[in-house]
Amino acid sequence: MILDIVKYPDPILRKVAKPVEKVDAEIQKLIEDMYETMYAAPGVGLAAPQVAVSKRILVIDVGLLEKDALGKETHKPDPKAIINPIVTIQEGKILWDEGCLSMPNLIVPVERAKKILVEGLDREGKKVKYLGEDLLAVAFQHEIDHLDGKLIFDKLSRLKQDLYKKKLARNERPEPEEEIEHGSGPTYVG
Repeated sequence: MILDIVKYPDPILRKVAKPVEKVDAEIQKLIEDMYETMYAAPGVGLAAPQVAVSKRILVIDVGLLEKDALGKETHKPDPKAIINPIVTIQEGKILWDEGCLSMPNLIVPVERAKKILVEGLDREGKKVKYLGEDLLAVAFQHEIDHLDGKLIFDKLSRLKQDLYKKKLARNERPEPEEEIEHGSGPTYVG
């Protein structure tokens, strides 16, 4: 089922999400619905608070690039769900133009760790580790920020924050931030 994505300034986006105590059928259904919502948006990641559930759950699919026998590149889905994620290793830095499904038309250049190791539980409740680099690392960090009540909005100057708030108050579509060349263009994470 496609869920409604919570938009800024909804207060749930600022709350620190609660850890999942037990992985059960309800959590597994939520994860399925989160995948469906993320793909429909479309985005490459989604955190439970973005669908009004204050639990430490995220889903990501940045896909895999594969080459066939003729050398043609194809994009293959590579969905990942992680419950109670913790970043255990961070290396390097990367600047990426990030968008957010909860903050329409806002693109913010954000500096993140280039490579990370994330540990947590999979959708069956088993321990899992994911090594992420570049976009996958960015997506994990963006979604974990959501679980901690942090937004890309927080990376803007006070002036740009005020301008975005004013445009939202007037029910205008905020214009995307001017794009800067780095990363691989804006990515709507979650």
